[in-house]
Amino acid sequence: MKIIRLYEVDSTQKYLKEYVSKNDKELPLCVTAKIQTSGVGSRGNSWVGTDGNLFFSFALKKENLPQDLPLQSASIYFTFILKEILEKKGSKLFLKWPNDFYIEDKKIGGAITSISKDILFCGIGLNLFEVDSSFGKLDIKLDINEVLELYFKEIEKKTSWKQIFSLFKIEFIHSKKFQATIDNVKVSLEKAILNSDGSIQIENKKVFSLR
Repeated sequence: MKIIRLYEVDSTQKYLKEYVSKNDKELPLCVTAKIQTSGVGSRGNSWVGTDGNLFFSFALKKENLPQDLPLQSASIYFTFILKEILEKKGSKLFLKWPNDFYIEDKKIGGAITSISKDILFCGIGLNLFEVDSSFGKLDIKLDINEVLELYFKEIEKKTSWKQIFSLFKIEFIHSKKFQATIDNVKVSLEKAILNSDGSIQIENKKVFSLR
């Protein structure tokens, strides 16, 4: 995985998409920056990253993804792999359905995925330092370059969705304490049922992460 390292950018995902549109032969590719001024969060929200926090975006061709990966649940797949790496380093973070990193009751990061033709884009943000009182931060110190290297080595293994899902299914119990925004409405996940494709069954509706 080639990595483009920037000092400051408005959005790593926006930069990456513009770069790939002109240089698609360089895939797979990652863009990371020390400062992100206008990152893209879920549902169109912004995710502003201050100096020292972790934010990066990467692009892969669909042919380089596990064959059994439901594309609608790609965000679960990619966030869970990173969560596993950080957990092995001593963190107590967990993944709230479908793609938010949490420690205790505070969000510390998340991911957003999109697909354009035969390319999947994924952007991830993680607070390593406190941003404000409404968000938490990672509970361990990190060497960002080391973590990115470990992360992309794991992605290159193309671990099956079935294997990742079997682990996430156990962790889904944490999500039941929270709410998710579905059709712009906050809905409790207490009675949600997790399906094998990463969607949830809630209030007689099947819902994918959609991001």
